[in-house]
Amino acid sequence: MKKILLALCTVLSTGLFSQEQVTLNYYLPQDITYDPSIPKPSEIIGHEVGEWHVTHDKLMFYMQTLAEASDRITIENRGTTFEGRPILLLTVTSPKNHSNLEDIRQKHLALSESGSAGTNLETLPIVVYQGFSVHGNEPSGANAGLAYAYYLAAAQGPAIDAMLNNTIILMDPSFNPDGLQRFAYWANTNRSMNLNPDGNEREYHEVWPGGRTNHYWFDINRDWLPVQLPESRARIKTFHNWLPNILTDHHEMGTNSTFFFQPGEPSRVHPLTPKMNQELTAEIGTYHAKALDKIGSLYYSEENYDDYYYGKGSTFPDVVGSVGILFEQASSRGHIQESDNGLLTFPFTIRNQFTAALSTVEAAQNMRTKILDFQRDFYQGQRDEAASSKTKAIIFGDEKDAAKTWHLAEILHRQKIKFHELNQDVTLAGSRYKKGNSYVVPMNQKNHRLIKAMFEKRTTFTDSLFYDISAWTFPLAFNVDYAELTSLANAGPEITDFKPLTGAVSEESNYAYLFEWHEYYGPKALNKILNKGIRAKIAQYPFSMNGISYDYGTVMIPVQNQELNKKELYNFLNEVAKESYLKITAVSTGVTQGIDLGSGDFEAVEKQKVAIIVGEGIRSYDAGEIWHLFDTRYDIKLTKIDTEYLGRTDLSSYTDIIIPGASGGGGLSKSNAEKLKEWVKDGGSLIGYRTTANWFGQQEFLDLKFKKDTLVAKNIPFGKRNDFRGAQVTGGAIFEAKIDRSHPINFGYKNNRIALFRNSNIYLEPEKDSYDNPIQYTASPLLSGYISEENAELIKNSVPFKVSRMGRGRVILFTDNTNFRAFWYGTNKLLMNAIFFGDMM
Repeated sequence: MKKILLALCTVLSTGLFSQEQVTLNYYLPQDITYDPSIPKPSEIIGHEVGEWHVTHDKLMFYMQTLAEASDRITIENRGTTFEGRPILLLTVTSPKNHSNLEDIRQKHLALSESGSAGTNLETLPIVVYQGFSVHGNEPSGANAGLAYAYYLAAAQGPAIDAMLNNTIILMDPSFNPDGLQRFAYWANTNRSMNLNPDGNEREYHEVWPGGRTNHYWFDINRDWLPVQLPESRARIKTFHNWLPNILTDHHEMGTNSTFFFQPGEPSRVHPLTPKMNQELTAEIGTYHAKALDKIGSLYYSEENYDDYYYGKGSTFPDVVGSVGILFEQASSRGHIQESDNGLLTFPFTIRNQFTAALSTVEAAQNMRTKILDFQRDFYQGQRDEAASSKTKAIIFGDEKDAAKTWHLAEILHRQKIKFHELNQDVTLAGSRYKKGNSYVVPMNQKNHRLIKAMFEKRTTFTDSLFYDISAWTFPLAFNVDYAELTSLANAGPEITDFKPLTGAVSEESNYAYLFEWHEYYGPKALNKILNKGIRAKIAQYPFSMNGISYDYGTVMIPVQNQELNKKELYNFLNEVAKESYLKITAVSTGVTQGIDLGSGDFEAVEKQKVAIIVGEGIRSYDAGEIWHLFDTRYDIKLTKIDTEYLGRTDLSSYTDIIIPGASGGGGLSKSNAEKLKEWVKDGGSLIGYRTTANWFGQQEFLDLKFKKDTLVAKNIPFGKRNDFRGAQVTGGAIFEAKIDRSHPINFGYKNNRIALFRNSNIYLEPEKDSYDNPIQYTASPLLSGYISEENAELIKNSVPFKVSRMGRGRVILFTDNTNFRAFWYGTNKLLMNAIFFGDMM
């Protein structure tokens, strides 16, 4: 199906050039009848499909109305988004199947278990999960869902009866309710009565941050594997509850494109994905081609898009025995736009998505037994692989940080991966694993390949181009110790009741309380303590007392001279310990082995007030990750200051200002630079990320020496120039750095090595004095993922962190993303250290 292109039919724009209103008939097959008792979308939402962009509230209301009107549809609310919108799921099948749905589900799940070889597939329905518009500003999918749901409820005749009898459809009408609502508001409020296709029209240029993302500006199509967001957690629960055979994901791409369906680039498929998966995807593609031929729509396949990162909706199913399919429709980004293929109307984009939804269920019905058989064979193959594997289990943990380890186990729990508690403390390859802070994951279980996908390190590839990241090794992302085991000797009982962590104060003290900074939620606890007006100090050196060793960054809260009396302080700290899952230790003396508690090497820490620069020119993903971290993990108030009014803002009350990854200076003017310099000189800490390095250098915040390559294309033909350039992109890989644990930026890390996520090509020369390089890449830093040979040389011994004094303040730079996609727990503390301990650096 390589580069299949058809002549563009005049139906692309016929009747749609300007103001002619499209009715529901434009989308629906006209060779069948429709039940008049089923309400049409226009009767409920007040406009025709495609006339306006449907808002999520109207979409929700129509789906609820359909469920009430049709015995083919049931509806459930699986939770709420950050903005409180319901995360709906429609289950669509025949009334007969609905009456026996749980039995069907159990029989379907049994295909993935041992002993299923004799199961009769002839009467077993196929399960299809169809999801729409995971990116809110790619709305043709969700709007097509209006017509598609109507079709499923109202279409009549033997063909649809047979399809409903043989198929369970799990319909997710909006993967991203918050983003869809945001974009619909933009498109509708800028719509003219006289539709204007001019690409310069404001309607087609959203304001920052746009509607692509969810509330915290995450691309939730990257969260299928780490499941950190409420929308993802709802859909992954549905997925494992049903194990659908096909999952479709309806997207949009550039206005001048056509229509894409998988399979994508053959060389860009993850090695853990079975060959048969791609063969089935290609066969299903023939149904899409036939359906799009019928309406005269251009399309292509086996190009551009890959099937590599398992965190995407169209790729995650491929590692768990299903077939994931990506659809990409050229976007009108509003109601009508000029394009290389003529006038592209919103209704036309909707019709293509609707057509692909129908061709999916047609393929599912016709290929039903073949696809069911593939699922059964996939799980049998996993069991065979696991039984013959030399690695029998994986152990992971952090003896100093129970919470971070627990959150990694939480992901396994959501992904239906079994794990055990550690039977006793053990030291393996120099790493100590503590019972209660460590887990053992047997490899011989149902989701064997999913475990491999999460834990493996991969550094060799058949292709040098990646649509997304090339590495996501979870124990490295969490910065936990881990090892492969050849037996289950260290495994205790399986954890079947996965309970939240607890915290407490050991006892009431007359003298002081201590807690180490290693615990993930230490910043949450310290922030609450400081906001209460309680004095706290930070140990700049290790010490020990009462048989316990305390590391760099230990927090000490003296009992005397506090605003709370002894009893009130104990009660308050007990509350803090529970909320932050900490063990706080009471001590009765200041005498230690090492620095005493009254030593000047305990540095007073001040209450922080933090702002972040957002707006045009700032990378919204990076900003959203930081906002989410402060707001949902650490309960720290974060003021978002837009670049549009930064110049008019009084910054004097802020202790720290963060500039996330910026493009072209991030909308930060020369006058803004001077304003921030004066603020830093007065004692503020300015923290920049990634491409902010360029701005820091240009505006002389830091004296940076960049390592640059001198790569020149030789013997590269014009037709391969994009591949040549793309091979130099570091789209997302993991690298090892050595750290100076005595430096405040590294407080809370117990090892002298750390794994950093990098998706940029910013390489900095180290400083001459070693103590000014507290984080430095090793001579062979690649741990997992792809990097070109040229960039692999540049990264060696370079530094991803800089800090410099300016007046009474500090300028701090991270070239890497320490907060990537909310699941890079292992480096979140670097940012917190910059916030709380910046003035110690």
